[in-house]
Amino acid sequence: MSRRLVPLDAVPALPRLYAEAVAHQVRNQLSRSKTELVLPEVEHSVHGVVADQSRLEAYQQLVGDTVRPHLPSVFIHGTVFPVAMSVLAARDFPLPLLGMVHLSNQVEHLRPVGVDEVLAVRAWTEKLRDHQAGTQLDVVCEVSVGTEIVWVGTSTYLAKGIWAGQRPERRGQRAEFVPPRQTGAWRLGPGTGREYAAVLGDYNPIHLGALPAKALGMKRQIAHGMFLAGKALAQTAPLEGGYHWDIVFEAPVLLPSTVSFGVVTTGKLLSFEGWNAKKGRRHFQGAVRAL
Repeated sequence: MSRRLVPLDAVPALPRLYAEAVAHQVRNQLSRSKTELVLPEVEHSVHGVVADQSRLEAYQQLVGDTVRPHLPSVFIHGTVFPVAMSVLAARDFPLPLLGMVHLSNQVEHLRPVGVDEVLAVRAWTEKLRDHQAGTQLDVVCEVSVGTEIVWVGTSTYLAKGIWAGQRPERRGQRAEFVPPRQTGAWRLGPGTGREYAAVLGDYNPIHLGALPAKALGMKRQIAHGMFLAGKALAQTAPLEGGYHWDIVFEAPVLLPSTVSFGVVTTGKLLSFEGWNAKKGRRHFQGAVRAL
């Protein structure tokens, strides 16, 4: 498929993108127009991206990551994802950005990326498809150094209550959760979302406080999914070489909260899970595999 290229002068600021998305949603509601559910065939790109050293240090301290001369995978995601968000916040994107549910991530971290390397970023959306709770799609970011692709991330999102066609039948019940052996516990305060936003700029209202989160249908503010992924990878990602990692989010982490965490190692594969020990409910599960 041929995509129309939209070059950006710089990585956009996420607060501005959220404001633009709100304006588009309000405009669509006032006009009562029903946008056809077809993804725009566009690709946004930025060149000359260099990691911010102060933000990197703040990120490493926040998630407990090892200080090293290479960029953590979730830090790369946070640095370049505003380019993908600019696709979602555009006027021609057919789904409401605010309120979308983050379902999962799959990332190919193909080699260590140096803190001083100059990055080029491409981002687009693809694979619009039905889900029993709405419509889901993939948001893809590709990061290169020169002509070499070094990192590719696919984030899957759900727009609840919106279907392109007929609503699919509800699937069977999920299997009962049996927690693995606990290897740690994360005590997350009520300001965890604001702390992560201050580092990587993701000021989505559902993470910032109880009132804005309730306005968007949450019981109270929730932790960023990528903050949870970053803490998990700080304990599981290899310090050398490339690796693949994925994470699936099952239940939001309401703040404040304590997340039980467990890791199981099988050869080159490290599987991890995070859960609420009091309720016996899993928040997320994922894996890391060395390439």
